[in-house]
Amino acid sequence: MLGEPVKVIARYLDGRVVKGYTWNFFPNKPCFHISPVAEKDSPQAAEVALKDLKAVFFVKDFEGDPGYNERRHFQEGEKLSGRKVKVHFLDGEVLAGTTLGYDPNRFGFFLLPVDQKSNNIRVFVVSSAVKSLNWSVATA
Repeated sequence: MLGEPVKVIARYLDGRVVKGYTWNFFPNKPCFHISPVAEKDSPQAAEVALKDLKAVFFVKDFEGDPGYNERRHFQEGEKLSGRKVKVHFLDGEVLAGTTLGYDPNRFGFFLLPVDQKSNNIRVFVVSSAVKSLNWSVATA
């Protein structure tokens, strides 16, 4: 039985971006499927291989707020679950958040953004797209 489709934005290592719905993403599987935004229940879903991706963004909506400047630092006294980390991607992007299940031997790990107002609910970071991880994250 498939679950309810969730909104995702897949960002490829080559810069391509695919927005759509997935119902079969599992962090321990090498691939999953995305149905295009306009075809939520489409049987024509495209197969996506994790090895080709930078990250999978689980989002509130597909548009987000292009003018919003997402916070990428931790604030003193902030109560967060998990281990604080800053992710530095190979393409120069930096994300900050927490993770509960980092294992360098897996395809990747989930990151919960530090900014609760972010359009991202959570991000699956593909390990092969990471330049470095900063575990000793200072507050702003």
